[in-house]
Amino acid sequence: MSLSKSLNSLFVLFLALTFAGCASNEPAPAQTGMQTILYGVVEKITPTTISDEKRPGVGAVLGGVGGGLLGSLVGGGTGRDVAIAVGAIGGAIAGHEVQKKYDTQPGSEITVRLDSGVLVVVTQPVDPDLKVGDKVMIQGQGESARVTRT
Repeated sequence: MSLSKSLNSLFVLFLALTFAGCASNEPAPAQTGMQTILYGVVEKITPTTISDEKRPGVGAVLGGVGGGLLGSLVGGGTGRDVAIAVGAIGGAIAGHEVQKKYDTQPGSEITVRLDSGVLVVVTQPVDPDLKVGDKVMIQGQGESARVTRT
């Protein structure tokens, strides 16, 4: 393989990794310390879709590498270099979109009227035991908040 081809291959890999971003497969650190528990009644449950972001960037990397490899089969010289770059960029975008379709799960958007009268909405994976009118508690905060029956 010539130096020019090696540099082109490295460039394609660099583009793919650049578009993948700074993805990390490490789990989020566990929350420590005090958590708030709120009590209330379920007013509404709306079906929704939850994005699973445990493997961000994998689709973009694989798509970028594949697109770059396909682009390397086109033409020669400068046109080939352009085809590699366009293939890597297009493949990274397409790979990211495909991954988003497969990294989702069914969820519920649960509206709870707290004992204080305030409405709170929590999105979480489907819990078939929860029904409108159930007395519930909300544990945690932010993305870790969960609604459970009391």
